[in-house]
Amino acid sequence: MSKKIAVLTGAGISTSAGIPDFRGPDGVWTKHPEQTKVYDIDAFLTNQKDREYSWRWQKESPVWNAQPGAAHKALVKLEKAGLLTLLATQNFDALHEKAGNSPDIIVNLHGTIGTSHCMKCHAKYDTADIMARLDEEPDPHCHRRLKYQGHMPCNGIIKTDVVYFGEMLPDGAMEKSMRLVSQADEFWVIGSTLEVFPAASLAPVAAQAGVPVTIMNMGKTQYDNIATRLIHEDIAVALPKLVDETIAEAQSDEQ
Repeated sequence: MSKKIAVLTGAGISTSAGIPDFRGPDGVWTKHPEQTKVYDIDAFLTNQKDREYSWRWQKESPVWNAQPGAAHKALVKLEKAGLLTLLATQNFDALHEKAGNSPDIIVNLHGTIGTSHCMKCHAKYDTADIMARLDEEPDPHCHRRLKYQGHMPCNGIIKTDVVYFGEMLPDGAMEKSMRLVSQADEFWVIGSTLEVFPAASLAPVAAQAGVPVTIMNMGKTQYDNIATRLIHEDIAVALPKLVDETIAEAQSDEQ
């Protein structure tokens, strides 16, 4: 029977793809705390200038333009080998989707920049389409015509599906992650400082369920003491190596 591996990824998996982390020593918000306002839901809803700045910042951010790195591709390989049952991520860069992991196993704990929605009628949008028109419409609003309003445009505010400060996590995201972590044979934490809750609580959830925990992160985390394996190496090199070893081990077990 195939081993079941649940994975949590954080900013560290995307730094090699050119996205600086947010909370590390050289993080975007460490150096520029005022930029946290980009993802402040109250400012976004109440102030047009803040909305325009938020959209422009996101379009020009490496988060929007980045491409998946070797570590992201390694997790696609792990899924194709039938070993990956959960890919919970704290990142909203949509790089796991771009790399080719199945939406069925991805749980975007902090949302995703890949899609957007109208906050009034809940119409769905591809963020790429909005970004392409941002010069013509710097404060994107919904143009869907509503039947119940005589086909008048909705005109609701559009925002990305990133979870902004002051918003709830996506419905059911933590519950699904906790369930699949508890049912796994191994739990890997890749590139997360394990400081942001509730995502960080997945590590003790795994430990309490008797699931061995691997933490792969350049710096220390508060949960290193519950890990059965600690890897302090470059994730872009260490994760593909771990995936290859795990697949080889699984194949030899089946023979």
